[in-house]
Amino acid sequence: MAGADPGAHIGELLDRLGREAGPRARETADELVRSVVEFYGEGLARTVRLLRSAPAGSDPLAVLTADELVGDLLILHDLHPDDTMTRVGQALDKVRPYLGSHAGDVEVAGLDPDAAEGPTLRLRLRGSCDGCPSSTQTVRWTIEEAVARLAPEIAHIEVEGVAEPAPAEPTLLQIQPRPPDGIPGPLPPSAAPEPPHWHTLAAPALPAHDRTTRVADIDGNALLLVRLPGNLYAYRDRCPGCGADLRTAPLDGEFLSCTECAARFDVRHAGRGEDAHLEPLPLLEEDGAVRVAVPELLGAGP
Repeated sequence: MAGADPGAHIGELLDRLGREAGPRARETADELVRSVVEFYGEGLARTVRLLRSAPAGSDPLAVLTADELVGDLLILHDLHPDDTMTRVGQALDKVRPYLGSHAGDVEVAGLDPDAAEGPTLRLRLRGSCDGCPSSTQTVRWTIEEAVARLAPEIAHIEVEGVAEPAPAEPTLLQIQPRPPDGIPGPLPPSAAPEPPHWHTLAAPALPAHDRTTRVADIDGNALLLVRLPGNLYAYRDRCPGCGADLRTAPLDGEFLSCTECAARFDVRHAGRGEDAHLEPLPLLEEDGAVRVAVPELLGAGP
C-alpha cells in the first residue's frame, strides 16, 4: 500500500464491514479502531513526555523501556533493545527475594519459541513451599505477573517444582501470563482460584519501619502487611486456626502470634505455623512501588 492514505483505507474497510455485516458490526469495529488509536496515542504522548523530561546525557532507549506501556509497544514491533531471555532474567531478579520465602529460587530451564501454544518458557524452582497450597499458588501468580510485565510475548510458562521429597517424575505447575478460569492448582476443586487483581499500594498504606505491621483494605479485603529487614510480606488478615484477625498480633522477631489462640506463624517462610499456614498473597516491589494481588476468593473462608 505504498503511497496510499492509511486513514482513508481504514475508512473504506469500515464502510465495507458495515455494508456486509450490518450496523452493529460497524459500531464494534469503530470502537475497536478508536481503542487502538487511543492506545498508540497514549504511547506517543508518553514517549514525548519521557524524552523531554529525561536527564541530560541519559540513554533515550533506557528511558523509554523503563515505561511499561512504551516498552510493550517496542516489544510489539521488535524494537526493544533487550531480547526475550534478558527481560525474563530481569523479571526473575525482581521476584527472587519474594520467592526466597516461599519456594527458594528459580532458574531458567529453557525457552521454546516454536511451541504449539506459543512461546513457552520453562522454569525450575529450587526450594519448597512447605506443603502449603496457598503458598504454591502465590508463587505461581507472582512469577506469572513478573514475566508478563517484562516479557509479554511469552504465551505459556511451565514451572518444574523440585526440592522436597517427591515422586521420581518432577511435578509441573502450569502457568500462563494471564491465567484463565479454572487454572490448575493445589487448592480443592471447590475453591479453584480466579485470576488475582493487582493493586498498587501507596506509602501511607505500608509499614514504615522494619518489624512493623499495617493492615490495608483492598476491595473490602483486609490485608496484613509485615515489614521485615529486606522484604515486605502480605497475608490475609485472618488466623487460620481460630479465625481472629491479626492486626494487633505481636511480632516477635520473624514470628507473628495470634492474640486469641496464641498460634505462631513464621512470616518470612510463607507464614507457616505448627498446624496451619497464613494465607500469603502475591507481592512485587519494583521501582519504589508495591503491587499486591487480591485473589477473587480472598475472604471467602471462615
